[in-house]
Amino acid sequence: MNTHLDLLTGEAAAGLLDAAVATAGGELVDWRVRQVDHRPGSTTTVAYRATVRWDGVERSETLGASVGRSRDGRKPGVVTLSDGDATVAVWRFPGDPALPALPRAFNPAAVEELLAGLGVGPEARADPELKVRAYRPTRRAVIEARAASARVFLKVLRPRKVADLHQRHTLLSRAGLPVPRPLGWSDDGLLVLSPLHGTEMRSAVRNGGRIPSPAEVLDLLDRLPADVRDLPRRPAWSESAEHYAGVIGAALPAEAGRATDLAGAVVARLAERGAGADPTHGDLYEAQIMLNEGRITGLLDVDSAGPGHRADDLACLVAHLDVLSLVTGSDPAQTERAARMRRLAADYAAGFVAAPGSRGADLSDLAARVAGVLLSLATGPHRVQERGWKAATSRRLDVVAAWLDGSRLGGTRLAPSGAGSG
Repeated sequence: MNTHLDLLTGEAAAGLLDAAVATAGGELVDWRVRQVDHRPGSTTTVAYRATVRWDGVERSETLGASVGRSRDGRKPGVVTLSDGDATVAVWRFPGDPALPALPRAFNPAAVEELLAGLGVGPEARADPELKVRAYRPTRRAVIEARAASARVFLKVLRPRKVADLHQRHTLLSRAGLPVPRPLGWSDDGLLVLSPLHGTEMRSAVRNGGRIPSPAEVLDLLDRLPADVRDLPRRPAWSESAEHYAGVIGAALPAEAGRATDLAGAVVARLAERGAGADPTHGDLYEAQIMLNEGRITGLLDVDSAGPGHRADDLACLVAHLDVLSLVTGSDPAQTERAARMRRLAADYAAGFVAAPGSRGADLSDLAARVAGVLLSLATGPHRVQERGWKAATSRRLDVVAAWLDGSRLGGTRLAPSGAGSG
């Protein structure tokens, strides 16, 4: 039994949230789990979408709760509660105890002052509109700030990580990579980034628009400077296969054995290659690439850039595309899209394998790394509390197995015909 996971996602969570909201003078009307980050043996953090009544007026709120972070209870705005066995820290967004810069990044007056420091004039910076683009409780948040003639992205991280990320953006920007330019940062974990032009590749992928060919993706990776090799090494998704198998087993015990076996197979295959020394992005997939009329104009989220195997970047893109094929339902449009996503993943894999020399990847190695990334993505349905997440998790494990045994590659051609053709 996963006591902490059950505590924060089961019926007991209602009492914890109700008590925390009442301490601030509100009344919990309803709630649902929105996101789960469970790390067996370490911490469990959950985000909730809740309706709270304040002085008779109901408002939608994001709440967070965490077990296993002993220092959180000493932070301002955090309510500490105990059920007798575990101590839980509960907060209301933006008062995340691990992200001290978040309240400032989500405060219009503070952002207006920040824009002034960047040289934006009074009329151009007045009354900025703030929109949450991403939020992973205790880990990171991204806020888009728009004013009359100014637009920036405020990335909030744990304070110890911000200087490193600023360095990465500076390095890649100076090397001519189309990454957001760093405009400033603060010790409390706030990094200000310039916007990029274009739309996410994910939109083109889903809508059948023009997308980069495998060769164009490889060209982008060729532009990573050699200095990326000197950045701290971070494990590739595939290298953490055993960790993700543990996360899956904790959430879905019925699949624990299969997840462990699949992770073991991935680790065994990767052991043959050792550590890589290629400059890598570290988390390359369709939502991280910006396009304009099918051409690459931007590269996002360089947090994991560093030395590694290029094949891990290629596998990450293939795996994410393959996950998009795992849609459910009998709608003909969904069925057609699923088939197109699977073909697209196979075509990219084929294109990467067919690339000459060190630009591409060995097929067997690429397949193992795709399987490793898919194993990490198999935690997704539970993390975001997708309806039918148990079945969705099992389907993803089926695809992991299919990449390892080669059956997912049955229709792969050695010369891609779909990618890049629009």
